[in-house]
Amino acid sequence: MRALDLTLLTDLYELTMMQGYFKNPTDQVVVFDAFYRQNPCDGGYAIAAGLEQVIEYIRDLHFSPDDVEYLRGLNLFDDDFLEYLRGFHFTGDIYAIPEGTVVFPREPLLKVVAPVMEAQLVETAILNIINHQSLIATKASRVVYAAKGDGIMEFGLRRAQGPDAGIYGARAAVIGGCVGTSNVLTGKMFNVPVKGTHAHSWIMSFPDEYTAFKTYANLYPNACLLLVDTYDVLDSGVPNAIRVFKEMKEKDPNFHGYGIRIDSGDLAYLSKKASEMLEAAGFGDAIISASSDLDEYLIDSLKAQGATINSWGVGTNLITSKDCPAFGGVYKLAAIKDKDDEDFVPKIKLSENTEKITNPGNKTIYRIYDKATGKIRADLICMVDETFDESKDMIIFDPIETWKKTKIKGGSYTLRELLVPVFQKGLCVYTSPSVMEMQAICKKEQETLWPETRRLVNPQKVYVDLSDKLYKVKSQLLEEMSMKALDLQ
Repeated sequence: MRALDLTLLTDLYELTMMQGYFKNPTDQVVVFDAFYRQNPCDGGYAIAAGLEQVIEYIRDLHFSPDDVEYLRGLNLFDDDFLEYLRGFHFTGDIYAIPEGTVVFPREPLLKVVAPVMEAQLVETAILNIINHQSLIATKASRVVYAAKGDGIMEFGLRRAQGPDAGIYGARAAVIGGCVGTSNVLTGKMFNVPVKGTHAHSWIMSFPDEYTAFKTYANLYPNACLLLVDTYDVLDSGVPNAIRVFKEMKEKDPNFHGYGIRIDSGDLAYLSKKASEMLEAAGFGDAIISASSDLDEYLIDSLKAQGATINSWGVGTNLITSKDCPAFGGVYKLAAIKDKDDEDFVPKIKLSENTEKITNPGNKTIYRIYDKATGKIRADLICMVDETFDESKDMIIFDPIETWKKTKIKGGSYTLRELLVPVFQKGLCVYTSPSVMEMQAICKKEQETLWPETRRLVNPQKVYVDLSDKLYKVKSQLLEEMSMKALDLQ
């Protein structure tokens, strides 16, 4: 399936700024960082997602004749700039953290190094793609964690905010750990499992519940999950399901993969009673699936109540990340240089809010792992030219509460650089794994988190520290800006 042309998926001011740069020629090459400031859902981490769609967007970035004529009609752009757009393509570099990776606030998920006009144009689409998919992948990972090994099926398409949110949200949900999706187009586009049962309308369209169950079982004997709450779960639905299971078993002793789904009522009570009935009838291995406005907190509660549910269908609260509907990623200028210069000049954005002050410079990220456990100790943001010796002690500190310091003894840790090259001089040098491979990556990534960081409520935060060099550069810029402000008074 051909990628959708998203060239005009941008805010108007990106284009007006581009024309401003065009009219005032510059050879500036800039560094922009895409990052977020706070973990979604008050959690301890996030999951990076959406890079493959960013790659498709950058590869196909061009202004068609129709695009140019549309922009001409806005009466904002001069002919010479519009002619420039006709031949526009991305020529810069992009580095990114691979999809499925555990990430934390303030560290660049993606870095653009490019001529200023190019770097400016791509801001909106990059944020749109990364923000949405990272949000849903993170939410899915939390739901999967709450289920403690049970399968989670994503089935929120009808409640998603439009087709794209349904398609790419389902993709992100599978990266985050869902065993499948009800979204058939997502299944086709990304080769992920599609799953589903039937609706209450199926039951209601037959003269009685038993006939509806029997017909369905005959059609799909290897995927026979019967919805038992259309009339009465315990007095009608489960008994009729058991009757059908018995008949199918008599006809085929190898009949398997069957079960029930409950979509309403007290799921803890009903699942336990249904389990007792199924066990007594000789169907103790039946799947008991539940839906009905589930999220990680309700699943966690049902688990604590002893619910016998072993498969979960999660829709609205997952596909919309209902309790946290925005990821909050931003795209900020971090460094600048003239084309022929060797070194970047670091840039910083100030704010009355401490958390909104940016980290300057051309940076990368190293993840520090405890060698004995493989768990994450901290992440370290540093300049790209910095190197570290794993055999030597490392002292890390909180960049805001600087008195909080930790010494990590040499030989007790390993380092991994998180940002990888994706585009170099406009050419893609990265091959995205399949979505199911990303899911496996995501699972392994979460296993590097300490349990205290994965808990759903009040998690322990992972430190994201600055190297000494980066901290000194940042402090110097803050001091310079402060002195300039005093001079203006």
